[in-house]
Amino acid sequence: MSANDRTHAQTDAGLPGASPGIRPVFEVELNGINAIDRAEHRGRPRELFWPWFAANVSVLGISYGSFLLGFGISFWQATIVGLVGIVLSFALCGFVALAGKRGHAPTMTLSRAAFGVDGNRVPSALSWLLTVGWETVLASLAVLATATVFTELGWDGGVLTQVVALVVVAGLIVAGGVFGFDLIMRLQKWITIVTGLLTVVYVFLVVDHIDFGAIAAIPGGDVPHVIGALVFMMTGFGLGWVQAAADYSRYLPRSASSRGVVGWTALGASLAPVVLLLFGLLLAGSSTDLSAAIAVDPIGALTTILPVWFLVPFALVAVLGLIGGAVLDIYSSGLALLTTGLRVPRFVAAGIDGVIMVLGAIYVVFFAGSFLGPFQGFLITLGVPVAAWCGIFLADFALRRSDYDAGALLDPRGRYGSVRVGALALLGLGSVVGWGLVTNGFADWLAWQGYLLGPLGLGGRTGDWAFANLGVLVALAIGFCGTLLIGHGAVRAQEQQPLPR
Repeated sequence: MSANDRTHAQTDAGLPGASPGIRPVFEVELNGINAIDRAEHRGRPRELFWPWFAANVSVLGISYGSFLLGFGISFWQATIVGLVGIVLSFALCGFVALAGKRGHAPTMTLSRAAFGVDGNRVPSALSWLLTVGWETVLASLAVLATATVFTELGWDGGVLTQVVALVVVAGLIVAGGVFGFDLIMRLQKWITIVTGLLTVVYVFLVVDHIDFGAIAAIPGGDVPHVIGALVFMMTGFGLGWVQAAADYSRYLPRSASSRGVVGWTALGASLAPVVLLLFGLLLAGSSTDLSAAIAVDPIGALTTILPVWFLVPFALVAVLGLIGGAVLDIYSSGLALLTTGLRVPRFVAAGIDGVIMVLGAIYVVFFAGSFLGPFQGFLITLGVPVAAWCGIFLADFALRRSDYDAGALLDPRGRYGSVRVGALALLGLGSVVGWGLVTNGFADWLAWQGYLLGPLGLGGRTGDWAFANLGVLVALAIGFCGTLLIGHGAVRAQEQQPLPR
C-alpha cells in the first residue's frame, strides 16, 4: 500500500494516530469505519440490551396500534402480525450484529465484503438515506410532542416553543453522535430506566380508556391486508435498523457468546415495541377519534387522554424515547456516510447529518400537513432496497467460514475487490421487482410504483393486493437466495487467500 493509500485508510478510520483503550465517556470517539483494534475490544453481549431497548422504547410504539388497524384488520390479526413482524425483523438485526462481533467493524464496512469496496457505495448511500430519514422523523416527533404538551397545559405551544424544542432536541442528538460509542452506551442505559418506568405509569393512567366492546367489534381483514400490515411492521421496526446493527457489537471480543449477541440484540429491541404495540392496539381500537388524531400527531395525540399533572413527565418520556432512537441513527448514519467515500473524521460526518436532520425536521414540523402519509411512503420506498441488501448481506455472511480481512475492507485492490457485479445486480433486481409489487399513494412522486401488480394478475394498483407490499418480502428473498446461488464461489475464492499477519 502506498503512502497515499495509507493516508486514506487512516482518514477512513477516523483520525490518524488514534490511540487504543477505553475512552472517557465525554471524549470524542476517533474510530470510524475501521476495524476495532484488539486492545479496544471490551464488553459483554448482555450490554447490547441497553442501547437497543432505549432506541425502541419510544411511546411511538403505542401509535403503531393505530397504524396497524388502519390496514383494515381486526385486533387479533393486528396482534399476531405485530408480534411476528417485530420479533422476526429484529432477529435479522441480531444476525447482522453477530457479523459485527466477528468482523469488529461497522455494518456498512463489513458490507464491502459482499459488494466490493467501491461497489458498496450504493448500499451505503441507501443506508445513509434511511438512517438520516429516521433521525429526522424522530426529532420532528419530539418537537411536535413538546408543542402539544405545552398547548395542553395552556402555555404557548406555537412557533417559538417549537423552535426552542428543536434546538434542544437536535443538540442532544448531535452531541450523542459526535461523542460516539461510549457516551451512547452510557446514555442509553439511563434512557431505558427512565422511559421504562414512566411508560408503565402512562399505561396505568390511561387503561380506563380501553373499550373491549369496541375492540371486539372491529372486523377482520383479508390476506392481502394482513400481509401489508406485516410488511409495514417489519419495515417500521427491524428492517429500519438492519444496516446499523453491527455498529454496536463491533467492540465485543471475539470470545463473546454468538448466541448472546443475537439474543440480547433481538430481546432488547423487541421487548418494548411488543408491549407498547399491544397497548396501542387496545387504545386505538377503543376510539376512532384517537386513532385519527394519531395519524396527524402520533405522540401528541396520546396526551389528550392524560391527566394534566402527568403531561410534563409524559413529555419527558416521549422526548427521551425519541432521542434514544435518533442518537443511534445519527451515529450509524455518520458511519454510513463515511463508507460512501466521504473522507472526513467520523464526528464531522455526524455533524453533517445533524444539519440535514434539522433541515428535514423544519420541513416536517412547519410545512408538512400530515405525518402518517409521508412516513409510510418513506418506509416502504426505502424498505424495498434495504430488504434486498439485508438478504444479500446475511447470505454472504452465512457463506463465510473465515474472519474478515480488516485491511482489505479499506482497500479496493484487496481480496474483496473494487466492485462485485453480482451483488449489485441482485440489489438492482430486488429493488426493481420489489418496487413493482408495492404501492404508495402517499405522494404523487411515488405513484409510479406497483407496475408489476397488473401484469402478474394481482389486480393492479387498485386491487386486493395493492397494499400488501409484497415487494419488500420478495426483495429480501431475491437478495438472500440469489446470493446463496451465485456467491458461494466468490466467497470461497476470497477465503483461499491467506490473511495478512
